[in-house]
Amino acid sequence: MSRHAQATTAPASKPKLLDQVRNLCRIQHLSIRTEKAYVQWIERFLRFHRNRYGQWRHPSQLTNQDINDFLTHLAVQRNVAPSTQNQALSAILFLYSKVLQTHVTFDAVRAKQRTKLPVVLSRDEVRRLLDAIPHGPAKLAASLMYGSGLRSMECCRLRIKDIDFQQPSICVRDGKGRKDRVVPFPRTLLDDLRRQVDSARQLHLRDLEAGAGWVWLPYALAQKYPHAGREPAWQYVFPARKLSTDPRPRESLESHTTSELEHHPQPAQVRRHHIHESTIQKAIKTARRKAGIVKPATAHTLRHSFATHLLESGTDIRTIQELLGHQDLSTTMVYTHVSNGGPSGVVSPLDQL
Repeated sequence: MSRHAQATTAPASKPKLLDQVRNLCRIQHLSIRTEKAYVQWIERFLRFHRNRYGQWRHPSQLTNQDINDFLTHLAVQRNVAPSTQNQALSAILFLYSKVLQTHVTFDAVRAKQRTKLPVVLSRDEVRRLLDAIPHGPAKLAASLMYGSGLRSMECCRLRIKDIDFQQPSICVRDGKGRKDRVVPFPRTLLDDLRRQVDSARQLHLRDLEAGAGWVWLPYALAQKYPHAGREPAWQYVFPARKLSTDPRPRESLESHTTSELEHHPQPAQVRRHHIHESTIQKAIKTARRKAGIVKPATAHTLRHSFATHLLESGTDIRTIQELLGHQDLSTTMVYTHVSNGGPSGVVSPLDQL
């Protein structure tokens, strides 16, 4: 057998640990944010024990006590928030249970949970904030977040097919918890939204003329409908200004085996992605200062204000829960503590003297 034949038939080396984590995240269709968070926490976990033992150790060489020590370190020495420690724990559990397929137990000191009320703007403050944002996609996106209760990424990921102008509504696809829901949008935004959709269509036509026009498709739709990625319906309502290279083309995952993906990664594709959420965040931050609002309002504050103002206007709490996409009613109940009908609406005895 020739040297070339031996080289082609030799088994490929096993991918590195973090590459295994990335591959499994993509096979399970986890979001790219979850993938990055898991990889970062696993790196920190391994680096923590490298500093302790003076050398790198494979996770299989670490004990349950080592896991407890890392989680305790986060809660005691680093004083991280409960959500941060829970995210680290989720990454470690994913590493051992999914990648290494090993059962682990832990009894670490957990970061103390705390009740944090959301920041809510008054109607006048919302009006001033939106008026301070220059006309454009960022202003329309912020208005939709307040008018429909969308999360910032839900707003950025809207596609043309998700907008129903006949009975004004928006279908939020694959939201938090991989759930779909339908929300209404303000009729005052109908014309602005139509213009934005027309603008996205015109930009898509220019991309097609330039030989591009592709957009990312979820799961295996790129294999099932090979040309859907260039259809207008799948284009983002808020497209990015520039073309970009997708770091992880998911459609290649469905047509190749795990071993093929590990050793022969598919080339990335140049696509028109959606607007980055930081664009909306920066616009709201600038507008907040311009409007003279002292509250630490962010993009998510508009969603909180949406729920609170609906509650104050008499909307049923269950309806608000459905519009927000909350799985647990207790999550929605937090808005009763910041609405005018809750504790903040109680008249102080001093004012009655």
